[in-house]
Amino acid sequence: MFPIDIGAVITHSEWASEDAYSASAGSGVSKPNAANAPFKRLPFNFCAISLQPFTHPVCSPEGTIFDITNILPWLKKHGTNPVTGRPLKPTELIKLKFSKNDDGEMVDPVTFKVFTNNTHIVALKNTCNVFAYDTIERLNIKAKNWRDLVSEEDFSRKDIVTIQDPQNVESRNLSSFKYLQEGASTLTPEQQRERNDPSRNVNTTALGNGASLIKPPPKKEQLPDINPDALASNRASIAKTLSSLSTNKQPTPSSTVPTTKPTATVKQIPTNHPRARHTTGLAAASLTSTGLTPHTTADLASLSQETYLLTPRRVRKKGYALLTLAAPFIGEIHLELAPEFAPKAVWNFITLAKQGYYNNVPFHRNIPGFMIQGGDPTGTGKGGTSCWGKNFEDEVDGPLSGKFDQRGMVAMANKGKDVNGSQFFITYRACPHLVRRHTVFGFLGMGMERRRRR
Repeated sequence: MFPIDIGAVITHSEWASEDAYSASAGSGVSKPNAANAPFKRLPFNFCAISLQPFTHPVCSPEGTIFDITNILPWLKKHGTNPVTGRPLKPTELIKLKFSKNDDGEMVDPVTFKVFTNNTHIVALKNTCNVFAYDTIERLNIKAKNWRDLVSEEDFSRKDIVTIQDPQNVESRNLSSFKYLQEGASTLTPEQQRERNDPSRNVNTTALGNGASLIKPPPKKEQLPDINPDALASNRASIAKTLSSLSTNKQPTPSSTVPTTKPTATVKQIPTNHPRARHTTGLAAASLTSTGLTPHTTADLASLSQETYLLTPRRVRKKGYALLTLAAPFIGEIHLELAPEFAPKAVWNFITLAKQGYYNNVPFHRNIPGFMIQGGDPTGTGKGGTSCWGKNFEDEVDGPLSGKFDQRGMVAMANKGKDVNGSQFFITYRACPHLVRRHTVFGFLGMGMERRRRR
């Protein structure tokens, strides 16, 4: 007999509690009500009715996002906001214009910052453009610049509609949606009829066909009959031909094609030519392949002038460029280029300038207190290509791109990571939010003349 400590015994109520690890867990506890239900947030890119990613987004004046193909049938039937239950008319819906990068992600059209479920997102009611609230606050509200940063249209503070506020997660709490609490159906009449149609609930293509089971197997192809007399005559003619070939005179060694023994050749490379840190690979290739000329030396590979100069910290001397401005701005902009830390961006800029790519190209975007952007021949902000005909990668590992701490920094404009073409911008002020996002390849020179309007 062993003594039992009564205080150490687990009672039935404790054993059947909701958080107990047992087969009877929760058997004696009532289920939580809707107010204490687990929190489920609707993602910002989902329709509040279908609970699926939207394709044609619109929003209510309160900022609730719907897909136009889902909200219109609901409004035709109920005439209310399915989330709040308040009256809502189709004319009150606001069409949303989201900007996307090359990866299809929704981004801020100015800073190209990718939207997430924790981003404060707003839209302008009169222009329908969607921005991050940080961009609107810094470049519009604090700068008192009440013009759309994309379309240049005027707006007021009342036109700002909050789509997602990370500090107010209750607005996207699924358990607070009125139509979900009431269990209302969001299916259109067509969708309801399709769901109730039994023929649409059966996969007829998987039923098979009994005719394939009773189909007779294909007949085997029969070989043609062989004539024994024809076969014997063919054998005699073949034997006669072989005997005549054996009696012919064999070619003499002098009549054969002379063979030459391959000799190893070494290509002389000038000593002042730029060399790589790896070999040409000819020694290993000729050892494993009989079709190559034998090569016995491990020579360093030669580099082209472009490849040699595009190595970071290879060229430490600064470069200079002069931009001549036409009307309505008249003057000159002196640029000091930094090939030491951004050799590809500098090479691209100089090559395009020599080709006349930037001739008569306007500065298509001018945001006071932020930057001025140009380099797009189309003037729309969506065109332009590099001197290589494709995008080139960022150069943000140097000290220049890690600062963005002053006015007059010249950097490459992009639509995301490693997407650089011909567009560039010049900052009006320090932009710490652009650190490591854009390649800085120059500065405004000291001899810059002031721009003046006619």
